[in-house]
Amino acid sequence: MKYDQDWQQKYEDMIATPSRAISNIQAGQRVFIGTGCAEPALLVAAMTKRAGSLADVELVQLITKGKAPYADKRFAECFTINSFYIGSNVRDMIQEGMGDYTPVLMSDVPGLLNSGMLPLDVALIQVTPPDSRGKVSLGISVDIVRSAAENASLVIAEVNPNMPWTHGNSLMDIYDLDILVPVDEPIIERDSHSLHPVSEKIAAEVASLVPNGATLQFGLGRVPGVGRVPQAVMEFLHNKKNLGIHTEMISDSIIDLIESGAVNGSRKTVDRGKITTSFCMGSKKLYDYIDDNPLFCFRSTEYVNNPTVIGKQKKMVSINMALEIDLTGQVCSDSVGGRFYSGIGGQVDFNRGASFSEHGRAIICMPSTNSDGTRSRIVTTLQPGSGVVVTRGTVHYIVTEYGIAYLHGKSIQERVLALISIAHPDFREQLFQEALDYKYLRPELSGFGDRLMIAGEEFMRTSHLLKNGTRVSFRSIRPTDEPHMRDLLYDLSQETIYYRFMSQQQRFTHRQIQDSVYIDHRRDVAIVGTVPEAHGEDIIAVGRYYLNEQNNKAEVAFVIRDGWQNLGLGSLMFRHLITIAKRNGIAGFTAEVLRDNRRMQAIFNHSGYKVKSCMEEGVYSFEIEF
Repeated sequence: MKYDQDWQQKYEDMIATPSRAISNIQAGQRVFIGTGCAEPALLVAAMTKRAGSLADVELVQLITKGKAPYADKRFAECFTINSFYIGSNVRDMIQEGMGDYTPVLMSDVPGLLNSGMLPLDVALIQVTPPDSRGKVSLGISVDIVRSAAENASLVIAEVNPNMPWTHGNSLMDIYDLDILVPVDEPIIERDSHSLHPVSEKIAAEVASLVPNGATLQFGLGRVPGVGRVPQAVMEFLHNKKNLGIHTEMISDSIIDLIESGAVNGSRKTVDRGKITTSFCMGSKKLYDYIDDNPLFCFRSTEYVNNPTVIGKQKKMVSINMALEIDLTGQVCSDSVGGRFYSGIGGQVDFNRGASFSEHGRAIICMPSTNSDGTRSRIVTTLQPGSGVVVTRGTVHYIVTEYGIAYLHGKSIQERVLALISIAHPDFREQLFQEALDYKYLRPELSGFGDRLMIAGEEFMRTSHLLKNGTRVSFRSIRPTDEPHMRDLLYDLSQETIYYRFMSQQQRFTHRQIQDSVYIDHRRDVAIVGTVPEAHGEDIIAVGRYYLNEQNNKAEVAFVIRDGWQNLGLGSLMFRHLITIAKRNGIAGFTAEVLRDNRRMQAIFNHSGYKVKSCMEEGVYSFEIEF
């Protein structure tokens, strides 16, 4: 973008030094500070330097990434922080009661400014130099900065040639600004960090829920110890196709995702072909990448975070973080135990928007425990003072490093079992017993608590691409699979039922189905093959073995939903069960197979292991040595 080289002469009467510009701020005023990495750092420094001559100045911000020198106890009488989202640079002051936090949906913030409910006296922002038309760009932060600049009585802008020129709704007329402060400083950068192992596991789980052609939002939230999982998800999407982006913030990870070919926006319903965002925080590499790049569309928060706009996107997938969730599905994201940590941000906006979307998915993710592993983040009841951001009535997917739970439309008992199954194994029995004590579970389940402990659970999880291009995930069976197992069994043809159970049974008792999901994991193993659906997932295959401790061999069996047969699922499950059995020190498998079940016989005979078989009364008995 070519700037007007004579702009400083042309607008000379509007230009001031940082200290001269800041001298216009008076005691008792409300001052807005520009967002994220677009924070006007020199103006903030000049304002802080004037602290001795100021009193009771309220500093309003969404989130800032500068050093926040005003967030110091020495200046408590001079500056009061009022943040819509609590960043690390002001967290201590707010948690100590020396700053303030306004909990509000991000989509509602511009309305507060536009309506005069939160009048602004001064806005400190950063822009590009003007072009020949007298237009400046808000650059990497449009978000609520536009509303603040449009409503503040006095707008003081750093004019910086290092600010990227962005497309979308980022332009303002230079005469909408009051004081111009020429600077030539690097834009604040946010460092990228290597992925935490727990973040990687959660991100991989979340990525499995993202279909080709989806439009994605990556939330702002982070959790102590593991960082920003939503941003980590991008690393696991490079093999996806035709993805779109509609999110409040982008970071450096977006570059590799675009370059991989995964993101092109071709399937977006709104802003097709564009990456829609309201601000970005990252490195100079990112800033150079978006500079005058028409692929990116920077829009204001009232558009980007509008649930109606979000809901118009087909396959809208929102990915946000939580700090704690109770067994009924109440999600805490901005605070735990009365201590404010971050903010509501766009979580509610995108959670509702994604739930309105056709084939949309609203995902909340979090690690299963706190950073030192001493406390479960899935709890029976929330800590006193914890604030609910996403209610139990609007929650959909919850993801931890131990799997995925789908809660929307589920009963309390179904939710409890689903959440316990993705809690850290060290806390499952405790959560199960507490759920019984709170009458969340039926009393007859009291004997099943120890069966929630699955040894080597992570080792059982894998995924494979079938011949038809569908990716199937394999994991341990869970108590929450009871309704899915019922659906699977009653969807089987009579032939499949006969081959699997060697009988022509027409019905399955509740006890039979319950026994199939509550298994003794100390001796037996059961895995399911699943494919994601809008309601969570469908079970398309089940494989299991039952250990005979006398000969250290296990009887193996599996069943595949009729519509998924002849795609290689049987061989995949058999090999996976062998891997698990060998890891558990089992010497081999046994199996009983009807004479007419040639497909199952072929799987065993071509396993690559030593196989013995004999037939008696129309049934083959197989013995497979490892």
